[in-house]
Amino acid sequence: MEKEFEKNESYQDTTATGQTTQGSFIDPNIETEYLNKLRREQNLGLGVLGGIGGAIIGAALWAVVTVATGWQIGYMAIGVGILVGFAVRFLGKGVDMPFSIIGAVFALVGCALGNFLAMYGISAKEFSVGYFEVFGLVDFSVGVDSFISNIRPMDLLFYGIAIYEGFKFAKISPTEEDVLEYAAEKQNA
Repeated sequence: MEKEFEKNESYQDTTATGQTTQGSFIDPNIETEYLNKLRREQNLGLGVLGGIGGAIIGAALWAVVTVATGWQIGYMAIGVGILVGFAVRFLGKGVDMPFSIIGAVFALVGCALGNFLAMYGISAKEFSVGYFEVFGLVDFSVGVDSFISNIRPMDLLFYGIAIYEGFKFAKISPTEEDVLEYAAEKQNA
């Protein structure tokens, strides 16, 4: 057994989950320093703007695809969640929980808005009027009531997945490689 250990030059450690890890030890101080560097770069306001922008773009795409195909495709909700999450991450550069919450909230907003815009688009197509013209013809409260009455359990499932995707992708989760790269850059500087 000792000879086998001598052959293996890298260190192996078994984690509490039973997974075997190989490689280097990361200095906790370097990891903390790296996270603090990322926190100084994060911007909650830009994260919110990313969420708004992603929700609007995702909702518009949802409406266009639904009106063009005549089908409400549940996978559009997942796409909206991913789009919103990445928009929040890209603009906000956040590593803390508020960015995930922003991603989740705006993913839901984007899905609901996409469904709502699609409903108006289908109405415009049915009545042969312009898309923006239908907003003047249909009372907003009637549109909201129609939207709520047409939500199905499958819609809620896809909304839930979209919320999860928005939550998951909205913040940066530094990897061990990121920390090691930062440590190497710091050492070379």
